[in-house]
Amino acid sequence: MTLPIYIYGQPVLRKVAQDIPNDYPNLKELIQDMFETNTASDGVGLAAPQIGKAIRVVIIDLDVLSDDLPEYKDFRHAYINAHILDYDDSETETMEEGCLSLPAIHERVTRAKRIHVQYLDEDLQPHDEWVDGYLARVMQHEFDHLEGKLFIDRISPLRRQLIKSKLRALTQGRFRCGYKTKVALKH
Repeated sequence: MTLPIYIYGQPVLRKVAQDIPNDYPNLKELIQDMFETNTASDGVGLAAPQIGKAIRVVIIDLDVLSDDLPEYKDFRHAYINAHILDYDDSETETMEEGCLSLPAIHERVTRAKRIHVQYLDEDLQPHDEWVDGYLARVMQHEFDHLEGKLFIDRISPLRRQLIKSKLRALTQGRFRCGYKTKVALKH
């Protein structure tokens, strides 16, 4: 089932998400719905807060990039109770990012090229690993959602000031995108 994406201004996007128990009801269905929603929205990743749930579940689908990045062919993974334990800041990279919860806003964000993560996979098997490359960037972006952060929190105050009217428009439902959304509608 395709779910609506919660748009900037929704309080759930600013909450720190909670770990879930291993017997969380309908987890497999939730993960499947998140993959369907992500595909319908042309995303590469989706965090549970973006569908209104303040829980630590993220899906990442990099298969859509496999023409340019063949190492991500068939890469579709769920991350449960995910946490970043450490950032290797010795090498960073600045790239443009966007977000399904911030339609039509793209900004350059600097992130560590390598991170240490801990999570459970879809079969609830534990993982503790260092991740690098584009996957590390996507994980940082999606796992930020679990901490109540958005990529715009990582841009300069000047850039934030410059996009202030676009952010206000999002909270008022004045935007267009090709997927279902849920807007806070603050006036």
